[in-house]
Amino acid sequence: MTIATEQIYNDAVLLNPIDRAELIEKLYDSFTTNKDIEIELKWKEEIDRRIQAYDNGDISSDSMENVFKRLSKR
Repeated sequence: MTIATEQIYNDAVLLNPIDRAELIEKLYDSFTTNKDIEIELKWKEEIDRRIQAYDNGDISSDSMENVFKRLSKR
């Protein structure tokens, strides 16, 4: 790490947990591209669609144990 990076790190670890989490999110977002943003938006739409379908009773859920059991059989 450069001296500047080390200083930024030393300052960052002194932040409260919420500020550190927000900083992490901003740094992570700085790596994303427009394509990544498009994918995230598509996933959000899909998640919203599935939640709505579940709330409407159109789809059901299963326990985590059953899901992992089915996946382990593949």
